Amino acid sequence: MQSLVTILQQQAATLSLLEVVAVVMALLYLFLAIRQNIWCWAAAFVSTAIYLVVMYRASLYMESALQVFYLGMAVYGWYQWRHGPGADHSLPVSRWPLSRHVAVVLAVLMATVISGRVLSEYSAAALPYLDSFTTWGAIVATFMVARKILENWLYWFVIDGASIYLYVNRELYLTALLFAGYLILIVIGYLSWRKDLQELRAT
Repeated sequence: MQSLVTILQQQAATLSLLEVVAVVMALLYLFLAIRQNIWCWAAAFVSTAIYLVVMYRASLYMESALQVFYLGMAVYGWYQWRHGPGADHSLPVSRWPLSRHVAVVLAVLMATVISGRVLSEYSAAALPYLDSFTTWGAIVATFMVARKILENWLYWFVIDGASIYLYVNRELYLTALLFAGYLILIVIGYLSWRKDLQELRAT
């Protein structure tokens, strides 16, 4: 059986230029999002367009469909951050009440069960329930980023943690490593946005 290091070396050797661009742009998106820089959405659009193909080839159909949603959200996020309610048209960081989080989590779980059942019976999708969970969760979390809801980082921590197993199962080890790095950046993003929110409330 090949060692993980050997497999990673082989995947790195066969990594196409487009996939390299996708990874770089995905990391750039997160760095810029942490800094609340609007250009994060341009980086997200490029990375998403490439990952759309990657996920489809890996038979992760829900993840592939999610990339289409991401493309639309990149445009929506750009618009929201550029036309916020602030004096300079900026969009400030805000929070959702607990009741909304409960409703959203229940909706994600219900959607996961329904789409997971459909995929398991009518397609050859890999890990249909986990694939569905990460997809529906990401839909909500991406909308939260576009609206600058602080708790989006907490949602992403759970989603990306589950995604690591999903990608390892499909032998997408480089993408799994990317998402492991995301977990660290997510913590940084949460602390940065929380500090910004606290300063906003103080003034």
